[in-house]
Amino acid sequence: MSAEEPTTDLYDLRVVVERIEGRSVCGLKPGDHVDVTESNRLTIPAGGHFCLYALAACLPLIPAKQRELAEGDWLAQDSHVACPDPEERLIMRIERTGRRQIPTGELT
Repeated sequence: MSAEEPTTDLYDLRVVVERIEGRSVCGLKPGDHVDVTESNRLTIPAGGHFCLYALAACLPLIPAKQRELAEGDWLAQDSHVACPDPEERLIMRIERTGRRQIPTGELT
């Protein structure tokens, strides 16, 4: 990365199952998580899994949570997402786990 090359600051994120208020159909439990790093890399702990439908509920918020938000922006305070399955009532939390500079030309 050269000094002249523009960079973008992005946060790495973790989507964590915070609680399940209904019945766990997908097999997730509190503490299960998936990480989003380096702008677009998704990792799940070895031997783990994450429900595709629960993850899909989080995806629209990921790009915004990766970036610095203006003070007072509602998204800066709101970090909870609900799984779309009404019987599960699975609640996830999106956390920032680190910050990195990425060359802007390498972002997708």
